[in-house]
Amino acid sequence: MLRIGILGCGNIAGTLAGTMVRMPETLRIEACASRDKAKAEEFASRFDIPKAYGSYEELYEDTDIDLIYIATPHSHHKQQMIAALEHGRNVLSEKAFTVNEKEAKEVFDLAKEKGLFAGEAIWTRYMPSRRIIDGIITSGRIGKVVTISANLGYKILHKERIHDPHLAGGALLDVGIYPLNFVLMAAGNDTVKSLTGLAVESGGVDVRSSASLIFSSGIAASIYSDSETNTDKRGIIYGTEGVIEVSNVNNPEEIRIYSGDRTPELLETIPVTHEINGYEYELKEAAECIASGRLEPESMPWSETLRVLRIMDSLRGIWGIKLASELE
Repeated sequence: MLRIGILGCGNIAGTLAGTMVRMPETLRIEACASRDKAKAEEFASRFDIPKAYGSYEELYEDTDIDLIYIATPHSHHKQQMIAALEHGRNVLSEKAFTVNEKEAKEVFDLAKEKGLFAGEAIWTRYMPSRRIIDGIITSGRIGKVVTISANLGYKILHKERIHDPHLAGGALLDVGIYPLNFVLMAAGNDTVKSLTGLAVESGGVDVRSSASLIFSSGIAASIYSDSETNTDKRGIIYGTEGVIEVSNVNNPEEIRIYSGDRTPELLETIPVTHEINGYEYELKEAAECIASGRLEPESMPWSETLRVLRIMDSLRGIWGIKLASELE
């Protein structure tokens, strides 16, 4: 039984806690923590959590906890994971894992030194939809993959964590990370040969952006992210013999396979369902890894977290955007 402590009591923490309480055979929420004791107590009452802390330090020091789930803004992830690992706690952090690749390396180096699990909780990497899409590609059904496109946008710029550069805001790290991961999953082990991008900047963050990637095999990919509009959220994988279209790259709902004809014919529609809501898979894998002594999840290994951050670092370098600790 994996005993979990939740660090941060905001919306995403509530969503995950609601998932965790439906997994009694796998895990148990042992405690939650907020800098506001009343908020922690309300959160604990809502999900029947035994302990509510008014400081993160109390959560780090709780020896009844096996894993701490980090549910705070990106800007705080590195500091909080380092503290948790120093206290002997395994960590599972919301995306983006850290602000940049350098910070993630520090976390992974410490996890390796301590022999503890550290993983990025980007749910699309763990979902069954990933294996469905991978299976279609590897079967050769759409031929050779040549082009990939993906977009994601939500009206979220009004939120402080999005418009504040000190909280590592911006569209790329919050929503752009999903189309980027969609592209990288579809491209497999292919390496990025070159990339470029454009962004609309306001208040020190990227409000919306587009990026183009060319892979060593010749695959061309484009991603778009936006924090001011709701986009159609589609992901499309074009092959020489057919096309895969995915509804909602943030939470795949349906996968459609088309022929490669000039006028494409819909060949198959595959609905995507979950045991609970989609978050259960990252939690299950973390529990399995810790039980077996593995330090990183197979679905989102450290090398992939670092690759995603490296690409986002490069794009922000092009745009001249610095966030959180980079501003110091």
